[in-house]
Amino acid sequence: MVYYSIQCLAGFFCLISFLHILLFQALVWGSHFPTQGFVSLPLNRSYYHIQRPYDVPENQRYSFINGVHKCWVYSTDKPHTTTSQTLPRTEIAIQGYGYSSGVWEFEAYGYVPYGTSGVCIMQVFGATAPHATTLMLRVYNGSLTYYRETVLVPDIYDKWFKLNVIHDVDAAKVKVYIDGRLKLEADGRGGTSHAFKCGVYAQNNDSCYMESRWKHIKVLTKYGH
Repeated sequence: MVYYSIQCLAGFFCLISFLHILLFQALVWGSHFPTQGFVSLPLNRSYYHIQRPYDVPENQRYSFINGVHKCWVYSTDKPHTTTSQTLPRTEIAIQGYGYSSGVWEFEAYGYVPYGTSGVCIMQVFGATAPHATTLMLRVYNGSLTYYRETVLVPDIYDKWFKLNVIHDVDAAKVKVYIDGRLKLEADGRGGTSHAFKCGVYAQNNDSCYMESRWKHIKVLTKYGH
């Protein structure tokens, strides 16, 4: 009788442990699999172009070698057009997947070398005036920040990180995941046309030289939303 009681008790604890595992998976899957339910779209050079200082050739501010996009710019560079009043940039602008509704996602692995500061490395372009962007991820002295308000990662230098940005236009929400973990949920900023960009775009207190690298860039969407 005691033997069967011990067996029943052991079975009960095994069941509890199994349920705990299922609960844990249910809690973390949403954070660690931000692409769940999304469809990855084709992405080649016809879907994006390089915005760079207007007076220099592309290969002097951008390279694509062994699957790695490298973008760099100097604080003394010109804007990307002769009529622009913005600060210098070298950005991969994914104009082929501009959107105005639905749920869209940007995924890539990014790398920021030591010393790059005062710069936007990824943005969701488009918003209601006076804003120009729905999201900016910036680097200040090694910290990855949401605009200049919230520190998402305190030490981003010299290491590859996985970035997922989800923009739900209709719900006016933006989510940012770093290495599979939800780091930010923010309100949208309106706007009727949006696009993803990554690279380097000088902001206030920019360093003399700014660089970021990107690989495995993807654009995803949820059909039927």
